[in-house]
Amino acid sequence: MSGTREPAARRDRLSTRRAELMTPERRARRAAGHRVAFLGHALIWATVCLLLLVVAGFFPALVVALSWGIGLAAHGFFGVVAPILHARWVSAEVGRKVHESVTHERRASEGRHARALEALSAGVAHEIRNPITAAKSLVQQIAETPLAPENAEYAKVAAQELDRVERSVTHLLRYAREEPTELAEVQIEEVVDQALEGLSARLKQSHARIEREATGDGWLQADRDKLRRIIVNLVSNALDALDESGFPDPTVRITSGRNLSGNAIWIGVSDNGPGIEPERLGKIFDPFHTSKASGTGLGLAIARKLVEAHGGSLEAKSQLGSGSEFLATFPRLGPLT
Repeated sequence: MSGTREPAARRDRLSTRRAELMTPERRARRAAGHRVAFLGHALIWATVCLLLLVVAGFFPALVVALSWGIGLAAHGFFGVVAPILHARWVSAEVGRKVHESVTHERRASEGRHARALEALSAGVAHEIRNPITAAKSLVQQIAETPLAPENAEYAKVAAQELDRVERSVTHLLRYAREEPTELAEVQIEEVVDQALEGLSARLKQSHARIEREATGDGWLQADRDKLRRIIVNLVSNALDALDESGFPDPTVRITSGRNLSGNAIWIGVSDNGPGIEPERLGKIFDPFHTSKASGTGLGLAIARKLVEAHGGSLEAKSQLGSGSEFLATFPRLGPLT
């Protein structure tokens, strides 16, 4: 008996699984087939009962109608009513689960957003308060002794501190502003050329070499200006790390290509500098997190935001003494050629 029940139970599970995997069109066709079969069964039942009533009389017809009617009722319930109830109950349960999941995700997202705003506010206060305090102190000294010979130096330092405030505010506005992403067909190598052209003055000041390597055609749907800013931020970050380290033969390597399946394009920016400490690696994309004396700590945060605006991802790998690598991956929208 157990051997008979086990295959039956297994058949029920397989039948349920097949029903779950059916497309809506196939489920609708199956439901319509059940209704037609039930109506055919009911028509045969009514015809036989009527025939018995005429030929054999009321009592035989009543017995057959009741006994057969139980089977007909079971057919109607399991073939027609039960699937409808099952679909409604499943839909209601899924709706409840989805609502709970969305509510949970919304609360988690609100919590992350609140923590990010708290950290951002603290960073803004720190980045702006310190240079303003320094500039205020210098201006007060100038006011107290207007003819002092060191006033020119004080004024120069105060202007530098105020420039730092302006730079921080500008970067903060770029980070906080929600800009529309205007997609167009762009070629990565052309955008890299534009980014390096914009960094020409910075590259002349640095001793670093630029190496480039591209595999594949490098075409993708992207916002040209945002893509250029991503490359500028990543290359600038690499140049800063190399210039501060004093490592011999400083090199920034820019690579690009397409993944094996052809549905994504990647851009890599790596350097042979000092690398990033493991405890800092998970924080480098946080706003205002920086180890540079003159940095705003928003370059990498802005780069990640711009990459994510394209539906992509920005990841970092680093090893102390061996340099760092930043890899931006973008979905390749449109036809794959």
